[in-house]
Amino acid sequence: MIAAPLPHNEAQRLRTLRELLILDTPPEERFDRISAFAAKEFDVPMALVSLVDRDRQWFKSNFGLEDRETPRDTSFCGHAILQPDALVVPDALKDPRFRDNPMVLGKPYIRFYAGAVLRLPYGHVVGTLCVMDRRPRQFDRLDVAILGGLRDLVVEELFRREEAVS
Repeated sequence: MIAAPLPHNEAQRLRTLRELLILDTPPEERFDRISAFAAKEFDVPMALVSLVDRDRQWFKSNFGLEDRETPRDTSFCGHAILQPDALVVPDALKDPRFRDNPMVLGKPYIRFYAGAVLRLPYGHVVGTLCVMDRRPRQFDRLDVAILGGLRDLVVEELFRREEAVS
């Protein structure tokens, strides 16, 4: 397993995440609806609105997983936030970053991952909207575009929240 490096703007990114006042808040229907729709749209058993904190990824919305958070060093989303738009892993067992990851070799047995980055309007990435499956699969450009459209709904909700707390 290869842990993701920290983004070059990690301190600013974390400050932005904290300023949202969203970490460790109760589930909210508006985020849960987006995760549930993403899971249905892509026919996957798991979908998350995942916020990448300093040492963990915390799930604002969690469809199909029991946990509310996982360690950042084993997270797929920690790698995804380094991408300009999205990270797609068709088969985690064939990807050196993830093939010996405990979430691949054990519960929840992730084999496929696609995560679109949650980039706020001024550029900081705070997490992902991601979908996962227990079997390998392909994800084409249209799929990435659809996931990106759903991600935009999450970003709008985060931006509304940020404006409300400012």
